[in-house]
Amino acid sequence: MHTNDVRLRQQRLLIRSTELRLALHHDLQRLQRPAAWADQAKAGLVWLYQHPGWPIFGLVLLLVIKPSRFVVWTGKLWWLWRSAQALRRMRDAVLLRLSRP
Repeated sequence: MHTNDVRLRQQRLLIRSTELRLALHHDLQRLQRPAAWADQAKAGLVWLYQHPGWPIFGLVLLLVIKPSRFVVWTGKLWWLWRSAQALRRMRDAVLLRLSRP
């Protein structure tokens, strides 16, 4: 009788393990699209850092064609740059705090 209880428990655990594995797979499928978007955004930022001439060229072109929009977009981009720098500093501070024992 004891061995039958052990076998039954083992089968139940195997079934539960399979159910959990399938649930995890389903949850990861839902995260696949947002993760792909994040990867594309990161790749775009890496490209911009590697090719800084293109954004500068776009701003110069905007300055020549529409000077008023150049001022608006320069302000927006400056704000974005400053915000990114502040976020990096906060991230570094948090990581430094977490790495301390």
